[in-house]
This record gives sequence, C-alpha cells and structure tokens, in this order.
Amino acid sequence: MNLAVFASGNGSNFEAIVKKIKKGEIKINSVVLVCDQPGAFVIKRALKHNIRVILVSRRDFKNRDDFETAITERLKNYRINLIALAGFMRVLSPAFVKKFKDRIINIHPSLLPAFKGACAIKDAYDSRCSSTGVTVHFVDKEVDHGPVILQKEVKIDRADSLASLEKKIHLLEHKLYPQALKLFIEGKIRFKKGRVCFINF
Repeated sequence: MNLAVFASGNGSNFEAIVKKIKKGEIKINSVVLVCDQPGAFVIKRALKHNIRVILVSRRDFKNRDDFETAITERLKNYRINLIALAGFMRVLSPAFVKKFKDRIINIHPSLLPAFKGACAIKDAYDSRCSSTGVTVHFVDKEVDHGPVILQKEVKIDRADSLASLEKKIHLLEHKLYPQALKLFIEGKIRFKKGRVCFINF
C-alpha cells in the first residue's frame, strides 16, 4: 500500500500519521507528501522524517485542471493506492476525485454534515452549541461530504475558549485519522448502498 498525504499548512495530522507508520501500526510501503504551499511547515516535518515531498504550487498553473494534472502526473511515479487529505486547502475537482474513486479520505473538524467549510471549529464555538467533533470520511464530488468512516463527539464546555476547543479537536484528530487509515489499509472497510460498513471490527 502506497500513501500520498496532501497538506497545505502546519501538518500536525501528517505528523500523527507518519508516527503511526514508523511504529508499524499502519502498514505502508511508501508515503509521499503533496503540498501546494512552498513555505508550509509540513514540508519541514516531511524532511525531518526523510519523506519525499511533491511540491506543486497552484500559482504556477493557469487553472485547476492544469494544477491537478501536474499532481496526477507526479503521483504516477509512486503508484499511489490511497490519498489522505490532511489540511489540504484546495477543493479537488470531481474529475480528480473520480480518478481516485473511493481512495481519497479526508478529516474534518466537526460532526458532518454540521459546520462544513474552513472555519468549522470557530463556527461551532460561535454557535454556542454543546458539542462538535471530528469526522473522517471518503471524499466525493461535494465539499465536506461523502461516506463517513469514523466520527467522534467533542463536548464544548462553558469554560472552553476557542483555543482550548481547537486543542481538544486536534488531539482527537491525531487519534482518529490514523485509526481510519488503518481500517482502510487492512481491508476492514466496504461500501454497501453508499455507506461504509466494517468487516471484523
């Protein structure tokens, strides 16, 4: 199994995944980082772990199609079986998603379908709701949508600040995402009528 992790920023979820791979808890033959931001800290994380970096800057291309074509061409060298989106701040086109159908997984900091979008934690905090959470799901042609693999709730306490809520969300992400990838890699996930079901789990 060969994995490509797409990330644009700090890369804490990337780091959590890599640590599980290095411990042997996730069985991966090879992993590469795909990044669209030359100055992203996630690149430093990858280099620290001696992981190959594919840097494809969006500003180098006239349109999204050319940008995604460049990524696809670069990935051919690595025979990628699975893509994990880990803070990749680009919406992938339906055409790209189709090329990797049922092989792109995303993590989102809310209990989808609630609080879609880039500001999910702040939106949940500002709503004064009692809880939010984390969702790991397969990617389809819609944004922050697709069959759910794992979902877990996070309580929003009265004493929580936005920063403390973000910390709780991120700590859960670092546990839940590797767990979901492990399920996929071990063949414990199947689709049934558009939903994810588990085998021997």
